Amino acid sequence: MAFELLEESGSLLVVRLGGKLTKADMDALQRKAVEVIQREGSVRVLVTAHGFEGWDEKGDWGDLSFMMKYDEKIERIAVVGEQKWEDLTVAFTGKGMRSAQVEYFLPHQLALARAWVTSQR
Repeated sequence: MAFELLEESGSLLVVRLGGKLTKADMDALQRKAVEVIQREGSVRVLVTAHGFEGWDEKGDWGDLSFMMKYDEKIERIAVVGEQKWEDLTVAFTGKGMRSAQVEYFLPHQLALARAWVTSQR
């Protein structure tokens, strides 16, 4: 599994990605987000990519059903990772094309990312 749930506190999910992210991993992460949404009304996600190797080519990555159904319930997504993944991650998360606010941070900005994803502004 390429992702590990590190923390769940209120509406915040903290997830670590490593290796290749598969569609099955993404589906499991989305199911966890739905649990939080059903319990809290919304979700905020902090993703740390440590040893991340990209996305597995297999699977229907074009399936937008989760985003279409739950996008307005996702408040913020902060992704922390190496500079080389920023452009692809921004495209993958749909920054600027969805209601959720999405920001990318470098590894040394982890505290800033956590502060941003949990802030009320």
